[in-house]
Amino acid sequence: MNPAIDVIGISKRYTLGFNPNHDLRDRIGFVLTHPQRLFVKKKKNEFWALRDISFQIMPGEILGIIGANGAGKSTLLKLLSRITPPTAGEIRIRGRITALLEIGIGFNPELTGRENVFLNGAIMGMTNKEIRKKFQEIANFSEIGDFIDTPIKYYSSGMYVRLAFAIASHLEPDILILDEVLSVGDMEFQKKSLSKVLEIQRKGKTILFASHNLDAVIELCSRTLLLHKGKLVAIGETQKVIKKYYTLLRKA
Repeated sequence: MNPAIDVIGISKRYTLGFNPNHDLRDRIGFVLTHPQRLFVKKKKNEFWALRDISFQIMPGEILGIIGANGAGKSTLLKLLSRITPPTAGEIRIRGRITALLEIGIGFNPELTGRENVFLNGAIMGMTNKEIRKKFQEIANFSEIGDFIDTPIKYYSSGMYVRLAFAIASHLEPDILILDEVLSVGDMEFQKKSLSKVLEIQRKGKTILFASHNLDAVIELCSRTLLLHKGKLVAIGETQKVIKKYYTLLRKA
């Protein structure tokens, strides 16, 4: 069986300051996730967010991704989501992929929740008929009620995440990427979302789950990847990798 995702020696370099090879979103994203690096002087103001990362994810697997802030988790997920390209290395992806990385990404704030459901579905390549078939299930899962016909610029962060997760989890991607999104919202919705992730996995879909909530990682993931200062320091059985993570934190 071929892996759903094959990551081969990828690295990502950022150059602080203007660089015509980096788009504005790329540069702003780096500054927001690595503010401390603004004050680190290096040759040509270069910073390697990731260095020589290689791993595989098999179809139907839920892979946890953990690490301290600035370890490179968000950068890795953006590379896998094809938001930004790697500086070096190769990523091979088999199947349709959707990512839930940050609140509001992929939403048009001027459109209603209903309109954004259809917009996101179309971006994923679904037909209008397919989206209509899933719409009521998405609306019910999101628990936003009559706000489904309200422009989402008026939504709270919790409403954003509930709708975004409902869309991402019901439009049947082959690969689903989740980055710390289940930490927003009440406990009941988080519990329902975790159950939905397991349901998706049982259908043979592949999931990447990045989180600081190690209890959720333990519950969902049999295998976990640990990043530290841009390097892959461990990948394997979740409990063992988390133990390694605690060792790194004690040394920090």
